[in-house]
Amino acid sequence: MPSKRPYVSPLREQAAARTRVLILRCAAELFAGRGYGRVTVADIAAAAGVAAKTVFASVGSKSDILDRIVDQGVADSGYEQAMRQVLAPRNPEEVLAALARGTRLGNEEQFTVHEAILKALPVHENGEALWERATADYRLALDAAARHLHTLDPPPPGPVDETAGLLWFWFGPTGWRTLVVENGWSWDRAEDALRRIAVSTLCPS
Repeated sequence: MPSKRPYVSPLREQAAARTRVLILRCAAELFAGRGYGRVTVADIAAAAGVAAKTVFASVGSKSDILDRIVDQGVADSGYEQAMRQVLAPRNPEEVLAALARGTRLGNEEQFTVHEAILKALPVHENGEALWERATADYRLALDAAARHLHTLDPPPPGPVDETAGLLWFWFGPTGWRTLVVENGWSWDRAEDALRRIAVSTLCPS
């Protein structure tokens, strides 16, 4: 006689998925606000309105939670769509304008995730690896933008790797954070300033 398959309730699975999303969102907000080292699983459970054992059963330990936040941030980054808009123009200034807008939107949407990871770096045993994982596709996208700029007329004045480094310096997560968080600028002002700096440096007249 064939063994019976265990019954899986779709409603229960949906409820469990919603609970995981809630826990991860609350954890990211707490990590970004207080810092990873100052947040406990009990804090996350209280913010999500669940028991601590539910947190462990749903997403694991605090380190596991940060891992999942990184993975979700990468999945939600939308960099592929943004890069299609960056690589389409044949005018260098239009490319840089699209890059400024695309990276601005990505950083604005992923701000809490980036803050959660950055504040974990000093205390998390794998913080540096997490940051590299969180930003690997981002860096590759800016490398692709640099190569695209060098196919246009006029190309940037320096070599491709220099252009890629400058794009990361201006449009990478820490560049946006410096202007918006540390300097208190609006996202609009930061986008406009970074676009102007990039154009004046990489688009020789």
